[in-house]
Amino acid sequence: MKIPAIIGTIALDSMPALLIASLYNGRKGALVAGGGHLLSSLYAGFPLGPFHCLIALETALFVWLFGYVFSEGHRVVAAVLFLIGNGVLASLPFILILNFSFYVAIVPSLLAGSFINLTIAHFLYPPLASRLGKEK
Repeated sequence: MKIPAIIGTIALDSMPALLIASLYNGRKGALVAGGGHLLSSLYAGFPLGPFHCLIALETALFVWLFGYVFSEGHRVVAAVLFLIGNGVLASLPFILILNFSFYVAIVPSLLAGSFINLTIAHFLYPPLASRLGKEK
């Protein structure tokens, strides 16, 4: 599902990865995150071309970090780290690759997308965790 944004669309491709990272572990979540971003980008026609490989790696890294911190029992810290990482830090290389204006234009959409992905995963986690017997 894609939501219109300032530049392109906001994809809900991180939400399944965040769920997997919280229900299982960060490594599995990272695999889902990288693959999910590439599939979502393929569906959109790869608007940033080969840069989507970099974005997939960054997304995988931040989902792995989320999963690790979440598994240590720091759920709010995990969410904040993902929000900052995916919403602000991941797009920093694009200042050098494209320009600062692109960075400034894309950050609000990335923050909104990260927040929406986190929020949906947050509400889906309890019923899924209880069904899987992973309540903490």
